[in-house]
Amino acid sequence: MTRARLANGLRCEIEEGPWRLAADLPAKVGGEGTAPTPGVLGRAALASCLAIGVAAWAARLGVAIGSLEVEVQADFDARGELGMGNGIPAGYSEVRYAISIESGAPRHELDRLLDLAERHSPYLDVFGRAVPLKRVRHLNGEEA
Repeated sequence: MTRARLANGLRCEIEEGPWRLAADLPAKVGGEGTAPTPGVLGRAALASCLAIGVAAWAARLGVAIGSLEVEVQADFDARGELGMGNGIPAGYSEVRYAISIESGAPRHELDRLLDLAERHSPYLDVFGRAVPLKRVRHLNGEEA
């Protein structure tokens, strides 16, 4: 279970097991810029999940990789998040990722590697498929 607690201003302290992270917003939107934004953390989750998955599948398949990099880009309209645009979603309108590999392996092996890694990537699945989301509210100590 991951838990985020509002700490100071808009900064959140995040913990799961032994891990401690933080998130904040830039000053121009009311934060203090003391930590990455939730968007940075979300895109980082996708990029690192893909990179780790490709590396793990490369090891399984015996494909040597010299270098590996995953870049994630996302488009959004801040008016949706700020409640300023009628019908503008609060989230991303598009997410793109680019995987760059340097390897002496033949192209068909690299294609197979990427196909398997993408097919079995948990965060690629989370970003690419509508997932049921369930909410529980606790207001003033009572479930509401």
